Amino acid sequence: MIVGSGPNGLAAAIHLAQNGAQVLVVEAKSTPGGGMRTAELTLPGYLHDVCAAIHPMGIASPFLKSLDLEAHGLVWAQPTYPVVQPMDDGKAVVHERSVADTAARLGPDRDTYQKLFTPLTEDSEKLYHSLLGPLSIPRHPFAMLKFARHALKSARQLADRSFKTPEAKALFSGHAAHSVQPLENTATAAVGMMLGVSAHSVGWPVAVGGTQSITRALLSILRGLGGEIICETSVSALEALPKAKAYLFDTSPRAMSEICHSQFPEGYRDRLKSYRYGPGVFKVDWALNEPIPWTNAEARLTACLHVGGTFDEVADAERECWQGHHSRRPFLILAQPTVVDPSRAPEGKHTAWAYCHVPNGSTVDMQARIEEQVERFAPGFRDCILESHTMMTTDVEAYNPNYIGGDVIGGVQDLGQLYTRPVARLNPYTTPAKNIFLCSASTPPGAGVHGMCGYHAAKTALKRIQ
Repeated sequence: MIVGSGPNGLAAAIHLAQNGAQVLVVEAKSTPGGGMRTAELTLPGYLHDVCAAIHPMGIASPFLKSLDLEAHGLVWAQPTYPVVQPMDDGKAVVHERSVADTAARLGPDRDTYQKLFTPLTEDSEKLYHSLLGPLSIPRHPFAMLKFARHALKSARQLADRSFKTPEAKALFSGHAAHSVQPLENTATAAVGMMLGVSAHSVGWPVAVGGTQSITRALLSILRGLGGEIICETSVSALEALPKAKAYLFDTSPRAMSEICHSQFPEGYRDRLKSYRYGPGVFKVDWALNEPIPWTNAEARLTACLHVGGTFDEVADAERECWQGHHSRRPFLILAQPTVVDPSRAPEGKHTAWAYCHVPNGSTVDMQARIEEQVERFAPGFRDCILESHTMMTTDVEAYNPNYIGGDVIGGVQDLGQLYTRPVARLNPYTTPAKNIFLCSASTPPGAGVHGMCGYHAAKTALKRIQ
């Protein structure tokens, strides 16, 4: 029995079904998918990814790669460049698929960049297997050692010690800011390194037709294995569910604790209550009458942009939200998927979205500040907007209750909580109840459309029930 149909819930269900288990997935919303949903949020015919839109971890995930999602209708679309970070004066830092081509743009940092990313990109397959899972003895210790040499630093330490140019530092800051932490925090470099490697090794694709296409492919596989899914079924107590050998929760630790209250000792419930959530997001979706008019032409050739300027500007914005403030110039993660997938909008039209990090539970409207940041690098942007749709943290949590206070990564992923999510246990997917498991992004390896949390939880469950 799986509660929740996000990428991890569906991955867990598929792995269980592959191993002969009868599987039922229960979903509270009217459509499955969790963070993998696409909807007409603005105008008819304009398809917007409600949450995840760019999928480096989806195409890199060892488990998802094993499923042959393409045979079930999924088509990946790769932009010319994985990601671009606009700078002032019409400049931009471009992350190309090739390490050498990216390095060639970085002037005095060319050799340093190549020395940093070439060996890690060559070892990327080994790194994905080691990093996208719980803390354990690495299968590829030498590859992990090369990664750890740099990854255990803060993003600021790595940038300041490795790079001389504002361009190279800015490029790294955009990747590292996906950690949703101050860039001075230990190990924020790990996120920057991993995303940089993924841009070189697998690219940053979008799913044609929207992220919901990934959900449809996973459901096709699950149903082909005999699995079932029921939507519009909210679960408030374990006793309300059918009897099962195992229950896997693709939910927040808080929701699992409430549903399984009678099954858990008070001490464990108290530990779950102390689980830390980080900043939330404020998101704006746009229906556009033309592509975003970026001053830098190469920014028009990617589906993903990091909008925030220099390293210091990005770092300031990310630090401010942790301090309870709302940046006047927020760092934006912006997706413009119609650059490579015109099926998401009427002919000649476009969709885009951007979000910034805000204090957890914030109710401040950030739309004007977000649009000002885009306008800074794309003058005339506001004139392209046909309609917009906003989601503040309360809307984000209402859409997906796993996103407590708008925290879309399922809890702080700092060094103290990355591998001890949701509490410190030898096996992070287990609970004091032998047949109850947590499989959401609040377990290692954390957030992303990769399904690896669900896969590892399902492996654990099979060992217990077989």
